[in-house]
Amino acid sequence: MIKIIMHGCNGHMGQVISDIVAQDSECTMAAGIDINPDAVQNSYPVFTSLKDCDVKADVVIDFSTAKAVDGLLEDCIAKNLPLILCTTGLSTEQLDKVTAASEKIPVLRSANMSLGVNTILKLVAAAADVLARAGYDMEIVEKHHNKKVDAPSGTALALADAMNAVLNNEYSYKYDRSQERVKRSEKEIGISAVRGGNIVGEHEVFFCGQDEVIEIKHTAYSKAIFGKGAVQAAKFLAGQTPGYYNMSNVIG
Repeated sequence: MIKIIMHGCNGHMGQVISDIVAQDSECTMAAGIDINPDAVQNSYPVFTSLKDCDVKADVVIDFSTAKAVDGLLEDCIAKNLPLILCTTGLSTEQLDKVTAASEKIPVLRSANMSLGVNTILKLVAAAADVLARAGYDMEIVEKHHNKKVDAPSGTALALADAMNAVLNNEYSYKYDRSQERVKRSEKEIGISAVRGGNIVGEHEVFFCGQDEVIEIKHTAYSKAIFGKGAVQAAKFLAGQTPGYYNMSNVIG
């Protein structure tokens, strides 16, 4: 039985993951961490920081805020706890700290925890390897709810990076075409963002060639898909040696 500590347990995703774990026979929620420990009635003990948590566990899942990540990394290292890092919007300095932490503990970080999205990352890379080399243009359109503040999404960038990686990183990313009137470059990936309503998340990748267009699309109908991926990642990461892991290690 894998014992999980949920960092940010009283947030929306923290509660989603708590419900998923409660129905999973292979793991259990050992404790939670939240700055407002009494905001929700949980079936497990909740502490204001991992440092103060005296419950033994095998892995930490984090769905909190970027400003909480620095302290979390330090506490996980001190307690020798593997970390599933799901919080987005980290600065370059913080990403460097994540890399440094992975030399001491197992860390798994992914721009998107969905098993479906991470499968698509492999599909678009395989498609780019064939189609981009044949002269097809590549475009990404991502759609999210009107409360999302960052654009493009981390998943859109991950899709672009997956395609670019198989093409020797020769492509640049184009986010805005309104400021210049020039022909599309052959070595670019266009990335467009849509914000509206309560769209959970939608990503479309287009390979546009002469007389044909290939589309690969993923639609998220609920944030539960990210929670399910995080729990699968926790099962994978518990007991691993120190290193920097991602969801491709989980899905194989």
